[in-house]
Amino acid sequence: MPRTTSVLLTTAAICCAALLTGCSDDDTPSSVSSAASRAASAAESLGREATAAASSLASGFASEASSAFASASASASRELDEIKDGVDARSDVKLGTPATDGDDRATVDVTVSNSSDKSRSFSVQVDFTDSAGNRLDTVVTTVSDVAAGKTGKATARSNRTLSGAVKAEVARAVRY
Repeated sequence: MPRTTSVLLTTAAICCAALLTGCSDDDTPSSVSSAASRAASAAESLGREATAAASSLASGFASEASSAFASASASASRELDEIKDGVDARSDVKLGTPATDGDDRATVDVTVSNSSDKSRSFSVQVDFTDSAGNRLDTVVTTVSDVAAGKTGKATARSNRTLSGAVKAEVARAVRY
């Protein structure tokens, strides 16, 4: 439990004990002890409710993040599936080291190598993951008109701010 919550609950328990003791006609130690016990039980109950509320809130954020990723992933898939006469080009793509831009969004340099005999464009789906491999976000970056035998560069940028150690991986790449 966060320290602020603990302090508030302890303060509430002390106040309740003082109020309950002040309302009693009997100032014996047992009534003080009983009031303090009831106040401590109330504080403990509040603590459980606060913990449950925090857990529910965290679960909501996780669900929202999961939903956002699913939406971005579906959009990326549709975008790549619409490319006509494209070929798998994952082996032609190299990613740099992920960084964070001025808006706290994850970025990574994307370099493509055109091994064909004419100018081609590339669409690259980059998945941003955490250190455990959980996907946080996905984007599609296009590198247009890369000359035959040359390389082209672009920067993939996450759709939203990502926290923690972020990694990047090529999920799909299409040359067309």
